[in-house]
Amino acid sequence: MWTKNNMPDQTGKIAIVTGANAGIGFETALALYEAGAHVVLACRSLKNAEETLVKIKEKEGKGTLETALLDLSDLSLVKQFAEAFIQKHRQLHLLINNAGVMIPPASKTTDGYELQFGVNFLGHFALTGYLYPLLNATPGSRIVTVSSMAYLHGGIDFDNLRSEKDYDPMREYCQSKLANLLFSIELQRRIVAAGDQTISVAAQPGANKTELARHMSEEAFNAAVARVGELMDPWQGALPSLYAATSADAKGGELYGPDQDGGYRGYPALATVTPNASDEEVAKKLWNWSEEVTGIYYPGM
Repeated sequence: MWTKNNMPDQTGKIAIVTGANAGIGFETALALYEAGAHVVLACRSLKNAEETLVKIKEKEGKGTLETALLDLSDLSLVKQFAEAFIQKHRQLHLLINNAGVMIPPASKTTDGYELQFGVNFLGHFALTGYLYPLLNATPGSRIVTVSSMAYLHGGIDFDNLRSEKDYDPMREYCQSKLANLLFSIELQRRIVAAGDQTISVAAQPGANKTELARHMSEEAFNAAVARVGELMDPWQGALPSLYAATSADAKGGELYGPDQDGGYRGYPALATVTPNASDEEVAKKLWNWSEEVTGIYYPGM
């Protein structure tokens, strides 16, 4: 049973946690801070980030904290965040692509993409691309991208990424989380092909009590709980991300998630990736499409 108490000392390491103000992101940032890391709390609201900093500082930790504005729904603001970080820091050991939105009313990003796909996947694709040179220049660095069990029900509809056809909130959520996993695995393939030293690892948190479900009706929420079973507290849901980020046993290109009840509850373990997320043809198509629409090309890839 792996918990945050098994984490190696993180003193001297710099970590970015997106969506660090709530749920899994908060617990991930807290644990890294407790273990000695310098944690950048990257949040859509600077006010939320600053309140989170105060809250985390109340805990016993040996790390340091920094706040930053990161709005993943606007690619120009993603670039601003990355440029500001690079100007301030010479290293980046951990990038935790955690932030997400689930089943909101039909809406789009500033750049015109369906909101869940744009925030959960495309914003993180851009963020990782901007920061990739720094990550690859930092010995022992890792890129952790958070997916979800929802990926099991996802497919990539390249003709509906801007909601050109219609909008189904849960379908689009599943698509975005599949895209996260396809990206994480494809990134590792390209890292290996390029001979780079960083690694890309995926995590999924299982079923948790977080604010992510705020757009669900009470009826829909109760039905979901009845289907997946008891929800874990966020600290436990953060463990797969922390394992992927810090464990010496975590490997690039793998997915880690809870080890019980089909991945919905438990403690971090290696998870089996289903065919829809290991399809290299779809992954390459998604990668090439993402490069074209963002204008971001990973060096050497």
